[in-house]
Amino acid sequence: MRIKFIGGTMSVTGSCHLITTDKYKILLDCGMYQGSKALEELNRASLGFDASEIDFMLLSHSHIDHSGRIPILVKQGYKGKIYCTDATADLVEVMLKDSGYIQEKEAEWFNRKAERSGSPLIEPLYTVKDATESIKHLEPVLYNQVFEINPDVHVRFKDAGHILGSSIIELWIREGEKITRLVYSGDIGVKNKPLLKDPEIVTEADYLIMETTYGDRVHEPNEESLEKFIDIILKTTRRGGTVVIPSFAVGRTQELIYELNMYYEHHEEFKEELDNIMVYVDSPLATSATEIFQRNAQVFDEEARQCILKGDNPLDFKNLVFTRTVEESIQLNFDTTPKVIISASGMCEAGRIKHHLKHNLWNPKSSIVFVGYQAEGTLGRSIINGDKDVSIFGEKIHINAEIYNLEGFSGHADKEGLLEWLSAFQKPPKRIFLVHGEEDSKKNFAATVKQVLGYDCTVIEDVSEFNLDDDVMLSVEDVHNRIATEEQLLKVRNKLAQIHEEMGSIFYNTHLAVDSGTTIKSVNEINNIILELEKQAIQLGTAVTKLK
Repeated sequence: MRIKFIGGTMSVTGSCHLITTDKYKILLDCGMYQGSKALEELNRASLGFDASEIDFMLLSHSHIDHSGRIPILVKQGYKGKIYCTDATADLVEVMLKDSGYIQEKEAEWFNRKAERSGSPLIEPLYTVKDATESIKHLEPVLYNQVFEINPDVHVRFKDAGHILGSSIIELWIREGEKITRLVYSGDIGVKNKPLLKDPEIVTEADYLIMETTYGDRVHEPNEESLEKFIDIILKTTRRGGTVVIPSFAVGRTQELIYELNMYYEHHEEFKEELDNIMVYVDSPLATSATEIFQRNAQVFDEEARQCILKGDNPLDFKNLVFTRTVEESIQLNFDTTPKVIISASGMCEAGRIKHHLKHNLWNPKSSIVFVGYQAEGTLGRSIINGDKDVSIFGEKIHINAEIYNLEGFSGHADKEGLLEWLSAFQKPPKRIFLVHGEEDSKKNFAATVKQVLGYDCTVIEDVSEFNLDDDVMLSVEDVHNRIATEEQLLKVRNKLAQIHEEMGSIFYNTHLAVDSGTTIKSVNEINNIILELEKQAIQLGTAVTKLK
């Protein structure tokens, strides 16, 4: 077996890894490069393999740096399935279509300039039509199901706690008489974050591919960042300014909405003042993603689930406004009322955020708040590095606004979180490959792992390929045939009890909702849901009977 590291090797973007066995070629992610112009040019370079030869692909999550070149993969001849969680499938559909739209518009803009200068024209990297075609290859699966792709390959997705649907991917690969267990961490999330469950642990692997985005630093606690965030909003709006938040449309935006909702609910001392501050989510993609979050509440953490059961939508509050049209977005910058604008993209490289920065970076009354990773070469990185002058749409902007970087909102585990996750392995993997991090981050994390755990790590610094030796640890059959521990049995019993209690609450509230004022449309919708529940209950009963 061989592993070829193609993307996510020199930076945190472009994640793409190729596994070649005696029979199959398996792709882990196919992400877009983001950041400097040199990095983005790599998106037009060769994929590094023949797309038509790939048997299947596994997608860890929907972020564009992990999924963004899927339409190119399909355009170049890929015919297989793309396995991912059901929530990831929902999100990646809107994200790839949005990305295709951006590629078309950027090509139009470039070509208008090229025509005037007599330069060669370019084609879009891909189009909305290409993105729509690639989505047909998605094959959604559920968390923690060990499923068979073919007799030689079994896979399981575990919750990575990074964004909705994000996964740690486990593979059991048979070659002849041996079975190798390979684990790909994807992007590991932060414990005790709102909405999402904590990253699940993995205890065994022969080979581990692990991200190191923040392998060289420690985040401040989320609670501290939240208090600072509220203080920034109050301080900025009191002086008549606007708070501009460049935020990733999927993940970070929904977390901010949730945090603001919870803060408004539990902090009466500022409630009246905060209730008068409008919060605008100015991103069609973020709006669509928030709707998908609401449809996938089954994977939320316990706190968010309890809010929903009580009838409270955790992703909404009274002064929250979603803007979809260009006209609505433009109007925000002509409205002098103090407010909060959350807009994409998170690294300030495209989208409506650049317009909001153009109108606010020069203003000493305003504040710019960064809540996520800023890759090298991006406008966001330039701003947080302290540059006093930046260029936006060809215009020089002198920065007078206050600049904040709240790493406590990050969706990536920091050095301590990564180390804690790795420490859960019962014995060291035979090889640990570090990817998805800048050079210092990977090297510093490797040194920390060696010092604390005594494990040697291989730092991936460029496109490279490795042959894996023959020693293996544990097969999928071994896992299936083990007797369940009392702890595992207790988790299942507790889960059944929780679902029983939640369903009782849902049925009771639905019963109350069905009254003399209920429309025929609502009755039909409720009836369809009941029929689907009956179907699933019968299927579950049949499956349990077979197990007895």
